[in-house]
Amino acid sequence: MSKLFGFSIEDTEPLSPSAVSPVPPNNEDGVDHYASSGFFGSYVDIEGVFRTEFDLIKRYREMSLHPECDSAIEDIVNEAIVSDSNDSPVEIELSNLNASDGIKTKIRKEFKYILDLLDFDKKAHEIYRNWYIDGRIYYHKIIDLKNPEAGIQELRYIDAMKMRYIRQEKKKPGDKTNNIYQKLRSSDPMDYNFPEIEEYFIYNPKSQYPTGNPTATGGSQGIKIAKDSITYCTSGLVDRNKGSTLSYLHKAIKSLNQLRMIEDSLVIYRLSRAPERRIFYIDVGNLPKVKAEQYLRDVMMRYRNKLVYNADTGEIRDDKKYMAMLEDFWLPRREGGRGTEISTLPGGQNLGEITDIEYFKKKLYRSLNVPPSRMDGEGGFNLGRSSEILRDELKFTKFVGRLRKRFSNMFNDMLKTQLILKNVITPEDWEIMSEHIQYDFLYDNHFSELKEAELMTERLTLLQTAEPYIGKYYSQDYVRRQILRQTDMDIIEQDKLIDKEIKAGIIPDPATIDPATGQPFDTGADADLGQPQMEPEIDGSATEAPEIPKGGEI
Repeated sequence: MSKLFGFSIEDTEPLSPSAVSPVPPNNEDGVDHYASSGFFGSYVDIEGVFRTEFDLIKRYREMSLHPECDSAIEDIVNEAIVSDSNDSPVEIELSNLNASDGIKTKIRKEFKYILDLLDFDKKAHEIYRNWYIDGRIYYHKIIDLKNPEAGIQELRYIDAMKMRYIRQEKKKPGDKTNNIYQKLRSSDPMDYNFPEIEEYFIYNPKSQYPTGNPTATGGSQGIKIAKDSITYCTSGLVDRNKGSTLSYLHKAIKSLNQLRMIEDSLVIYRLSRAPERRIFYIDVGNLPKVKAEQYLRDVMMRYRNKLVYNADTGEIRDDKKYMAMLEDFWLPRREGGRGTEISTLPGGQNLGEITDIEYFKKKLYRSLNVPPSRMDGEGGFNLGRSSEILRDELKFTKFVGRLRKRFSNMFNDMLKTQLILKNVITPEDWEIMSEHIQYDFLYDNHFSELKEAELMTERLTLLQTAEPYIGKYYSQDYVRRQILRQTDMDIIEQDKLIDKEIKAGIIPDPATIDPATGQPFDTGADADLGQPQMEPEIDGSATEAPEIPKGGEI
């Protein structure tokens, strides 16, 4: 194998030789097929329609130009990437990372450096949109090969049509057949020696494969780039039957085609049926066929008066030589008929009904996981009290959250390379730390406030309804967990804050509050207020209670 362009970071130690499995390593990037030879290996053939990934990506980009599809994409991108004049669209979250403050400070510094290389504050919308439409994104991590400790010097975007990710079996000198089949024919059931796999990228600036065969149009002219030199982030959607990475737009291909055809057919129908056309029955008497046709043409030209307005000169002229798209009907009628007659064909009925158009538009939005209520701004920005709208918006928010998680893999790869090159951490450290590094995206404050207020109102209303049953059928812990949806951390934190505020005198102690009235218990001198004064004792003994008269006595 020839030397690859770029650099490589050594991974952690491989599995022990005793850890065996009959299943080959699985990958979630859509490149599950091992290429035994050739630069591009296997190529995508989706039912003979999309021969290569090039065709797929081209189709996705054409779909994004359709107005309805573009509107749905913009809703998703605007929800995922929130631009603010003060804050960055994304920040790194290290609260769960078990590391020293010095390491955390370095990680935050390097992450800020990566955002500056990407110019993420200004280009976040375009970067995220390109990733969402193509279903993948490539960045070349340029470093100084003579001084790798300086870290990444530049992050250069690469068009997805010009890159291919290859997973290829390493051939050893003298191998004539595939090693995997030789080993699987072994009599030992535990003898699974899978071939060594090498992974790399192929960059080809031509990016056009009209024949569908990548090797037929200059595939061998591509540049092989090491895997660690490229940041590769996919959508996470994989067609397991074809072994290809898909975009989130893939589900909307059929819906968009149906919407286009319905709209085109509606335009054709309206143009052809909109005007009212007249039928002229011309009495030709006993004239021969040739003379009857000539007479009919003369009548047509006599009564046909087409006025045309010339917008350039402002003139109105009579253009009888031009045929209109929708002409009247002229029919001859022989002797014995009802003579010359003019009747009218009505135009198309119910031209204002576009129920089918609305149906396919909603179907398109649903295929893209966008709530149909957002279509054309229906109903304005109002969550309301409707559970359906709230549920759709919550589903959409969760969908955007999953997209953010997937998109964060790009930051993970760049940050890993930067930290390892600058000797902040080792590859082994990264395997442990990466699980605790999170990325906090900026949310749309207005929408978040409305959503949280709606949820809090519902919970507090339910709590008020269940309050008489607390201590009888439900415990305090159950109410806090199931109704208020407080986690263990929330309960501990709130209890600490409540104790702190009680000691500071900000809020009263619940032990001094009468649960029946909600008022504090009377203490000290105030306890005797409102009670009748007792007579003072004379002989030091308690005053005897007066006798109660018996019934009938006065």
